[in-house]
Formats: sequence, C-alpha cells, structure tokens
Amino acid sequence: MLNLFVFAVPLLLFTIFLIKWFSTTNEHNHLPPSPPRLPILGNLHQLGKRPHRSLQQLAQHHGELIMLHFGSRPVLIVSSADAAREIMKTNDLIFSNKPKLTIIDRLLYEGKDVSTAPYGEVAFGRKYSGGEGAMKFKKLLGEFMEVLGGFCVGDFIPWLSWVSRFSGLDARVEKVFKEFDGFLDTVLEDHMVNLSTKGDICGIEGEDRKDFVDVLLEVQKNNITGSSIDRDGIKAVILDMFAGGTDTTSTVLEWAMTELIRHPRVMKRLQNEVMGIANGKQDITESDLDKMPYLKAVIKETLRLYPPIPLLSIRESTQDVKVKGYDIAARTMVLVNAWTIGRDPSLWDEPEEFQPDRFMNSSVDFKGQDFQLIPFGAGRRGCPGILFAITTNELVLANLVHKFEWALPSGATAEDMNMTECNGVVIHKEVPLIVMAAPRSS
Repeated sequence: MLNLFVFAVPLLLFTIFLIKWFSTTNEHNHLPPSPPRLPILGNLHQLGKRPHRSLQQLAQHHGELIMLHFGSRPVLIVSSADAAREIMKTNDLIFSNKPKLTIIDRLLYEGKDVSTAPYGEVAFGRKYSGGEGAMKFKKLLGEFMEVLGGFCVGDFIPWLSWVSRFSGLDARVEKVFKEFDGFLDTVLEDHMVNLSTKGDICGIEGEDRKDFVDVLLEVQKNNITGSSIDRDGIKAVILDMFAGGTDTTSTVLEWAMTELIRHPRVMKRLQNEVMGIANGKQDITESDLDKMPYLKAVIKETLRLYPPIPLLSIRESTQDVKVKGYDIAARTMVLVNAWTIGRDPSLWDEPEEFQPDRFMNSSVDFKGQDFQLIPFGAGRRGCPGILFAITTNELVLANLVHKFEWALPSGATAEDMNMTECNGVVIHKEVPLIVMAAPRSS
C-alpha cells in the first residue's frame, strides 16, 4: 500500500504540472493563437536553423500574432504591418523596454548601448580597422557578431544555465568581450590623450571638427545632459556604432550586388542613371544621391527582401496591454519579424521577386512611418543611425556600379548562385558573393 502511495503522489503532481503547462488561456484572458508546446522547452524546438523563416511558416498557419514560449517565458511574434504599428507606434512606450539576456548584457556592457548604428571616421576621428591589424580586427568583429547571435538556454530555462558553461559558450563570450573591450579602451585612450595635451576636445587628428567619441567625452566631462555617463557607457555606445553599423552595411551591399548580378537589366539601368548624374566626374558624392531615384529604389528593394536584422531588436512589455484585441501580459517579450512583413503577399505583388520598380513613384519609405517596410525598426527602439547608414549604402553602391563592370567567374551563371542566408543576428549570405570587377573606361 505504501509503495502505491509513493508512486501515486509524484504521478498526481506531474499530472497537475502538465495541466497547468498546457493551459494557455483562462476565462478572463483572450490570448493570441499558440501552437502546442513541450514541457520545459516550450516552443524552442520550433525555431529551426533559421528562426526568421520558421516563424514565417508559423505565421502562415496561426496568423499575424502568435504567442510562443521560450522555456517558460512568453514571447509574442509579430508578423504583419498592422500589428507592428500597434507595437512600435500605438503602444511604443509600453513596448520600449529591453529584456535582460545574458549574452547581450555581457557583450553590450549590461545594456548601456543604444541601438544598431553606422560607424567610421565620423565616430572615431580615424580608421581603427586599417593597416596590419585589419584582418585580425575583421576576424574579431565576425566572432563578436556570431557570439551575439548565440542562444543562452539559461535565459529561458534558468535551471539549465549550466549548459552554457559546459558547452563553452560562456568562455567564448568572455573571450570576445575582453578582446573587444581592449580595442575600445584603445579608442578612448587615443581621444583622452588628445584631450589632455590640447586642453580641449577638438578631434583625434588635431582638427577643429569633433568626432562622435569626442562628443561623448565632452558630455561626460561637462555633464551636459544632466545624467552621468561612465566609461562603460561610452564604450557601449561606440560599440553599437562600430560593430552594428559595419556588419549591417556590408550585408546590405552584398545582397544588393548579388541581386544586381542576377538581374543584368536592373544593373544596366542603375549604371545608366549613375553615369548620367556623374557626367564625367570620377566619384559620386553625397550631393548626387537625391538625383538618383532608381538607386534609392534598388536599396529599398534590397532592404525589403533582406532586412539585415530580420528579427528586430527584442522588446518587452512594461505593463498589461491589448494588441489587436488580444491580452498581452506585462514582461512579455516581443519579436517583430521584418523578414515576414517584407514578403507579405497581401502587401507586395510578387513578394519573392527582386523588382526595384515597385518603389518608383512610391512614397513608401523605411524611416519608421511605413510599417510594411521596417528593416531598421521604428519608434523608440528604431535605429538612431538610419540616415547615416542609408547614405553610406547608397554612396558605396553608386560608386561600385559607376567605376566597375561586374561579372561572375568563368563558368558560373546567375542561376547557380546560392541565395540562402545563414543564421545569426545579421543575415549574411551563406555562400559569400564572389565576382570579378573590371574598371570601366571613362
């Protein structure tokens, strides 16, 4: 009898646990659709190798809003322009929080960063990625972005936090953090030495103009904003600018060049537009960009099909709220799938086709007001460097097609090109683009 009791009690407790686990609604709440989930794992097993594609497939079956569970944590998946507008505009303040995630907190100085932004001499006064250390730095940057896209199971299933230590993920995160932290220390020391020798902040090369780091140091020194910013805070912001801007910009350009190679008529039309504006000049400059509507259409179409960060910066609700009539509880994490929205057949004709003409004579833009095209997000968590990033993309692409003729290596055809994207925070081509460039005759 005692043996039966010992067996029955755990069985009863486990049955109660399963009932509570699979009970996703109650009489008071109207929750978004949710696919079946597993005990402990929740819906983690459904993410697949490329989460943005897996979530796109789930949206096709369950709708524009889906409530998943990563472990025990509720995660709202947003897959339509209308739902994204409610998250990032109507209820922007409520969804402006960022959840604490182990890898992001460690690499980005405990959340002191801002958001993805462009990089370069405007930020630092000079190039830190050139010269002998260029290859080493590029390797470090690649490792940083790869680790940043890593998955720490302890964030969602706390009692499995030991898995990251056992797998070596924690050690790898720490190694990358220390190496990048050393680089950022070098950036700050260069500027601070300049400040101490000149007595004022005037730019790393001694010119009158200030770069972004100079401005941050001035804010820290004079407490301009009324709130303190420490050394780690400054490093977090410039890390955003350098790492985020570098990777996303190069990714957009690679996808744009890939599609231009695959579509020779589009390439020719773009080259003709650029050559007409150049009118014999050697370089395309920023002042030329507004005169090239087709160039802007090519960039927009690239961003529609290949948003550099397909799952936009993760948010978290600060209070209970209704979205599209559904009840969303406080501390629910939110992922907006820009990949799905950009390929929504209800918004775009032939959504899988590269057709820049769709943006000619169209007012649709990517600055956060047209939610069918949000590769950089919108609202308080939108990319603060969007204008700089777009200018960089347009300027580089215009000069690439202006100065060179592009072709695939001998024997390769456009039909053979691998268009698969790899997994990660930023979606690179799984197989890098390899092309031959020949200088164009003037």
